[in-house]
Amino acid sequence: MTKQDQSLTKNQSLVFKALAGSEVPLTAYGLLDRLRTEGFKAPPQVYRALEALVDRGMVHRLESLNAFVACAHESCHPSGLVAFAICDDCGQATEFNDEFVAQRLQSWSAERSFKPHRTTIEIRGECGECHGLTC
Repeated sequence: MTKQDQSLTKNQSLVFKALAGSEVPLTAYGLLDRLRTEGFKAPPQVYRALEALVDRGMVHRLESLNAFVACAHESCHPSGLVAFAICDDCGQATEFNDEFVAQRLQSWSAERSFKPHRTTIEIRGECGECHGLTC
């Protein structure tokens, strides 16, 4: 099932579209400012929509920024690992998945009988454009 096939409330759909259309992560208050013209009046409206979208795997929370991004993949990562490279200069957050890292974290957890619910890795630095290198 794709993200678009999932039944969303009006508020969830508006929040998801705002995040999907943004080039940088957005805070809940940033979303509220963008969505006031759509009838959003208070932070709880945004937070409820974000919580539902995070639970569905459609949106990720970046802890270090206290902000949110739309998932870059059609379905949740099979490993449960979500990783981001976050540029401190321009604010761009690039989502990626690395199976080697995911397997290592799964092994570590299994060795310690630890049951992870969510794994998010955030790498902070400068993107290629901001420090003059492009691939």
